[in-house]
Amino acid sequence: MNAAIHHIEYYLPTGTLTSEALTVEFPDWSVAKIEEKVGIKTRHVAADSECSSDLAVAAARKVFDSGAAKPSDIDFLLLCTQSPDYFLPTTACLVQDRLGLSKQCGALDFNLGCSGYVYGLGLAKGLIETGQASNVLLVTAETYTKFIHKSDRGVRTIFGDAAAATLLGVGIDDTARLGPFVYGTDGSGADNLIVRAGGMRLRQAPPESILDASLHMDGPEIFAFTMSQIPGCVRTLLTRTGMAIGDYDLFVFHQANRHMLEHLRKGLRIPEDKFYIAMEHCGNTVSATIPIALKHAQMEGRLWVGARVMLVGFGVGYSWGAVSIIWSGSLDKAVEVSQSMQISTQSSGPVMGAAPTREQVGIIDGGSLQ
Repeated sequence: MNAAIHHIEYYLPTGTLTSEALTVEFPDWSVAKIEEKVGIKTRHVAADSECSSDLAVAAARKVFDSGAAKPSDIDFLLLCTQSPDYFLPTTACLVQDRLGLSKQCGALDFNLGCSGYVYGLGLAKGLIETGQASNVLLVTAETYTKFIHKSDRGVRTIFGDAAAATLLGVGIDDTARLGPFVYGTDGSGADNLIVRAGGMRLRQAPPESILDASLHMDGPEIFAFTMSQIPGCVRTLLTRTGMAIGDYDLFVFHQANRHMLEHLRKGLRIPEDKFYIAMEHCGNTVSATIPIALKHAQMEGRLWVGARVMLVGFGVGYSWGAVSIIWSGSLDKAVEVSQSMQISTQSSGPVMGAAPTREQVGIIDGGSLQ
């Protein structure tokens, strides 16, 4: 019995922050400079009254609306967020109630950032392959923009709010594979990406240190950590799978920013046409970046049943992880491939059905959203 990804949907709040708007606030920066450095044109921003649970519910409802599953099918809900509605109760419990999931459904939050999707897949795999659950809904939801100080232009150019919902279950055949996994942690880097105030150690920032209530990111240190740890993580996973870079059809890394991703790609000698980037329309959405990118890759025909894919997440903690996947696509066989390839123009993200086979896809060049 193998766990597999069956369906992915995502939701973006309607508020936006464009690069043009940022240059009005910071006139010494140009649109071209911002977009060249980070690869982002638009970031979506949650409203003041909009929390992670709201984004999570919206993304999950899109899974149900697609016909991939019904609320009654879900027997475990995993919610990855670092911006919960409350300290307690668990935000996953709020989402379970609003979605009308069974009261016999397990639900929990886990607090991870940019590595969260990979860790969530590992948790879901464990639940499914040990028989604890049949259908797991993994939701990654963040409203990081609520942590950001308006004067911090370096951080404001990068982050956006979003939620993604991934339906996992037993693979429809023996070809589906989720794993092996590689994990890593280095808590000595905690101070380099942190919101100091708000937790039990510092409940409220003092007036003289008001920025402690905002997201602090030491960009050079985060870059140095990424370059020192992530190539080794990828190589370890290659060793465990017995594969080489050339054996993979697609690499989807956490969409941190274009500058960092290009350094990783070149250092690992990953061909550009196998390295997927999809962030210019939504920014760095933390734990939601990988599933959003997977959704777009599927819509562009870059994923097919049997495709070998590597996912790599890394960031705050420090925490990192990687997983090798044999893509299985959706269980929704009633949806025609021609319908599944239609891209919705709604800001809340596109809807898609079954994954095409390699033969149906043919040869499609490109991949990044330009």
